[in-house]
Amino acid sequence: MDTVAASVEDSRAAVDAVNYPAIGDYAIIGNCRTAAIVSRLGSIDWLCLPHFSAPSLFGALLGRNNGGSFTVCPRDVQSTERVYLDGTAVLQTKFRCSRGALRLTDFMTLPDVTGMSAVLEPQHELVRIAECVGGEVDLDVIYAPRPHYGAAVPRLEQRGKLGWACTHRGLAAFLTSDLDLRLTSPGTLTANLPMKAGARRYLVFSYCENDVAVVNPIDVSVHHRLEATLAWWRGWSGQCTYHGDYRENVVRSLLTLKLLTYCLSGAVVAAATTSLPEGNTGERNWDYRYCWLRDTSLVLQAFLDCGYVRESAGFIDWLLHATRLTRPNLQVLYDVFGETNLRERVLKHLEGYRGLGPVRIGNGAHVQAQHDVYGEVLLTACGYVERGGRLGTYERELLTGFGQAVRKRWRKPDQGIWEIRLPARHNTHSKLMCWVALDQLLRLHEHGHVAIDVAAVRTDRDAIRADIEQHGYVPDLGSFVGYYGGHAPDASLLLLARYGFIEADDPRMVGTYRYIERELSVDGLLYRYPPGAAYDGVGGSENLFGICTFWLVDYLARLGEHEKASRIFEQMLSYANDLGLYAEELDVATKAPLGNFPQAFTHVGLVTAALALEQSRKGRRGRAIAR
Repeated sequence: MDTVAASVEDSRAAVDAVNYPAIGDYAIIGNCRTAAIVSRLGSIDWLCLPHFSAPSLFGALLGRNNGGSFTVCPRDVQSTERVYLDGTAVLQTKFRCSRGALRLTDFMTLPDVTGMSAVLEPQHELVRIAECVGGEVDLDVIYAPRPHYGAAVPRLEQRGKLGWACTHRGLAAFLTSDLDLRLTSPGTLTANLPMKAGARRYLVFSYCENDVAVVNPIDVSVHHRLEATLAWWRGWSGQCTYHGDYRENVVRSLLTLKLLTYCLSGAVVAAATTSLPEGNTGERNWDYRYCWLRDTSLVLQAFLDCGYVRESAGFIDWLLHATRLTRPNLQVLYDVFGETNLRERVLKHLEGYRGLGPVRIGNGAHVQAQHDVYGEVLLTACGYVERGGRLGTYERELLTGFGQAVRKRWRKPDQGIWEIRLPARHNTHSKLMCWVALDQLLRLHEHGHVAIDVAAVRTDRDAIRADIEQHGYVPDLGSFVGYYGGHAPDASLLLLARYGFIEADDPRMVGTYRYIERELSVDGLLYRYPPGAAYDGVGGSENLFGICTFWLVDYLARLGEHEKASRIFEQMLSYANDLGLYAEELDVATKAPLGNFPQAFTHVGLVTAALALEQSRKGRRGRAIAR
């Protein structure tokens, strides 16, 4: 178990005048229904309930003064060390103080998802265990729930053995503890306690909404729940079939992706947060707490490649439900329940992270046309059946319908993978993924999984290829370009080789790689496209995009440049935070994480890059690189 110590002076140097920790100072814990974001100094600054895209109850991440938080931290902290217990999402933070040390264990229990348990369980339960592990410490607790994104200060009432109740408009949250919690201001509880070596204290938070409230007691069962949580996560992570280099990094990313999966539907959210800025202004603040079909499909392809088939089955079931109003057309994103109306709006009462508003909820991209999603979904379905998954009648009809939609749409412009806020255009990556969609549909037909008009589908697939080669490639540049009629590079074009459209060593592909590296690379890392509003229609600064550098690793591995690919991969590993977590982007100057956190896109990029490196390593021993 690797630990990384960080001086509190360094940590505090990253905190601005209004006490916002750096994005990299956060960790994630969760129960596969929602997730809590925990700072290095023991503060839960973000938790949406009862699901990822619900309003926050603790939202200090975006409003230090009114968002709400839940802090457990000793006084006079000199340094901290954080780890996830091996193979789990259970977080431990060790605080070293001037006179002693304290260990804080944070986790969310995992309720029975089958509905068959005979034992009543809380809908959501978060457990915090504080143990003095040396000398003496003074423990401080501040509990300040603020429902509806901090718009309300709730009433807190003592309920005997049930602890303190927070009720507001149908929600009920309970905090039980063996600490002497006191109401020190409206909506805020505090506790202060001197602790000596061997002392242990518990805080258990539970939540329900429009349902029966279940509150577990503070007794020996807390440790039983900890052991059950550890066992569940280790049972899940132990199923990983990847045993190559960087396995620990791969497993950590898989665990992070699982934390971003809504277990009741199979949807994967793009990130646990909203409106964390991607630069030094708030113009690129977006809400990522929804299921992008592209992101979810990429995640599930990674799960499949690492031995996880059940997750893809759940996703296909969810897809049947989510597309009931739009099929055979796909919307770009949905919420975890499959709802389609995700109107984008601004919460004006929150200042935003470090004052960089706006704070947006909802996402305007839900009305965009992004044709690439069909290719990602069909890739996932194909990978699922190739690993033993079975399609029912409705699934077969659904996938066939997606193929029909592609045949009707591929000639039309769209907003593309980067969700440009400019008029639609003919994006080369979108055309590529339309080609992939029909190619995978033909593959499904060849294996007897769907019935299609083979000649018609093959004709359209070949027409897309000809279209890309004619309009997406610029001979004078020796490179494919981001969109037809333009000359700008785009890192998504590195996927041309990954998806089998072109060989990695084809001169046109090598030229594309060189053009991207020359125009988009800084210190070996990549922008996704040329910085500036001219490419995407959004103001504010653009920074280095995490998944794009992992795509570069994937391409170089396929090209046979194993040493260079490994060097860039290890460089990217060094930019994760101390827990192995990534945001969406990296600051171009400092390489500090920027944007929503943790970001599924970046973590799935790490997994697929590691898989490509492993194939490359084996290929150097005589086996061809898998494409």
